[in-house]
Amino acid sequence: MELESSKWFFDEINPHLLQLHAIEGTIYSGRTKFQSIDIMKSPSFGKVLVLDGKIQSSEVDEFVYHELLVHPPMLAHPKPEKVFVAGGGEGATLREILKHPTVKKAVMVDIDADVIKVCKKYLPEYNAGAFVDKRVRVYNTDARKWLAESKEKFDVIIIDLTEPVEKGPAYLLYTREFYQIVKSKLTKDGVISVQSGCASYTELLNLKAVSHTLKSVFPIVSIYQADIPSFGGPWGFCVASMTMDTAALTPVEIDKRIKARTLTDLKFYDGLTHLQMFTLPKHMRKATARGGRLITDDSPLYLYKG
Repeated sequence: MELESSKWFFDEINPHLLQLHAIEGTIYSGRTKFQSIDIMKSPSFGKVLVLDGKIQSSEVDEFVYHELLVHPPMLAHPKPEKVFVAGGGEGATLREILKHPTVKKAVMVDIDADVIKVCKKYLPEYNAGAFVDKRVRVYNTDARKWLAESKEKFDVIIIDLTEPVEKGPAYLLYTREFYQIVKSKLTKDGVISVQSGCASYTELLNLKAVSHTLKSVFPIVSIYQADIPSFGGPWGFCVASMTMDTAALTPVEIDKRIKARTLTDLKFYDGLTHLQMFTLPKHMRKATARGGRLITDDSPLYLYKG
């Protein structure tokens, strides 16, 4: 079958594997100071946000990604009042954070103001009014610099960044030095969650490295995963803390906390889902138990060339 290149988006999973998405049209295409940005219309996934040629989220299944990034660490903490987000330009991470009635302040730091501007205009359903919530503060600067210079401490810190690309805006927010900054800005029972990349068996480089690097800073680190169709398969996340073991929470306890927080509109995450996503298959347990490379400022991890 001959493909018309103008009707397909080629998402590079790795240099040897491409995922093709049929495209009905392009809603927006441009370049910011930091990265390229495209919003396309897919017959399978609706509106799709693409940064630097990589799918970041889709209208149809973004709720899976954002619920899993936000609610496990938020529910692990007994009363999260102050939350920090690195990245999160669509506003959907903020949307999920603000569902927790305990939250008094949410700080989002995304270096790229143009991504936020474009998403507000073309993907307003993603943020669902989060950007105008009085509890929210948004800063357009380097998240690592902002956090290092801040005198505030946070109950939950969520790292919602693009994958590490050479010369990209995010690669120094995956290093041990950055996680040490995060540790210093967490409250005693604070929790950090990190989107950690592809969890397919042949693509565990980023997930293993993030987990291993977090373990060099935090005593309690867990990996979890879920299938995100628009990403082409399972996606990995890590959660870490000095005191809170998110993975140890039972389905009954998760459902109890969901009810107590009045999180009645979750589409994906509940107690049984929690149990399933923290129960890694044998091959993944074996692979991640061996550890990965240590990511440092002097030896960063690049998944793609900039």
